[in-house]
Formats: sequence, structure tokens, C-alpha cells
Amino acid sequence: MPPLQVGVYENGSLIDLKTSEDKTSEALPKIMDELLDEFDCEGLYFVRGPGSFMAIKVSYIFLKTLCIGLDIPLLACDGFEVNVNSPIPAFGKMYFVKSKDGIETMKIENANISNAVLPNRLDSVNFTKDTEPLYVLPAI
Repeated sequence: MPPLQVGVYENGSLIDLKTSEDKTSEALPKIMDELLDEFDCEGLYFVRGPGSFMAIKVSYIFLKTLCIGLDIPLLACDGFEVNVNSPIPAFGKMYFVKSKDGIETMKIENANISNAVLPNRLDSVNFTKDTEPLYVLPAI
């Protein structure tokens, strides 16, 4: 699983980056506590999926609660916005892929995967107010 990444942006540009290999449920509160002590927060942005269902749920609930408490906006994008549209691991040899028709699961034997990287500029990503977790489940 790729590391959790939390960035701080000022005037739309990345000025600080924190990463953690710990579980999202343990790392996110610690990182946010540290950053909120150091920076004023005017809004939060996150990747709403697809990916690890648990990490997505934890991130959404934590960040949504924080936004309500701080009275700041929450915006989101899909994971393909930050990984150059690379397949995202789902389970086994199944991957989430994005095409003009939407996001679906596909079996890929030797997937060429690019890890998510926080953008240097926020305006380079298509963030929306649609923040509900993006759960893409395969047909059964």
C-alpha cells in the first residue's frame, strides 16, 4: 500500500509534505494535529477513491468531521487525478481503471502502476464538491 500523504498548500502551491507508512486511522490524526498547530487551514482536499475501502472511509469521516468543526470546505478528486491515470490495485490481479466510460475493474497480468503523488499546484487537479467516497465494486 502506498504511504499516506498530506500536503500543505499556500496560494495553491505545495509548501509542506508529510508522509506515513502507518495505517490511515493512526497516521492521519497525528499528522493533522501537527499541521493544524503550525498552519491555519482554509479548506481540505482529498482523494475519494477508488482504492482501499478502509483508508477511504477513515479519511472521509475524519476530514468531513474536521471540516464541520472548523467550518471550512471539503473538496475531492478521484485517484486517477494524482497518479497519471495509472491502474489502481483493487484485489489480486484486478485493478481499477478509468476510461471515457468511467471507472471499472479489470484483470491486468502485469500492470504498470504509478503511485499517487501530491500535485505541486492545486489548480492542476479537477477537485469537486462531490466528496462521498468512491466505491467501485466489481460485478458479482
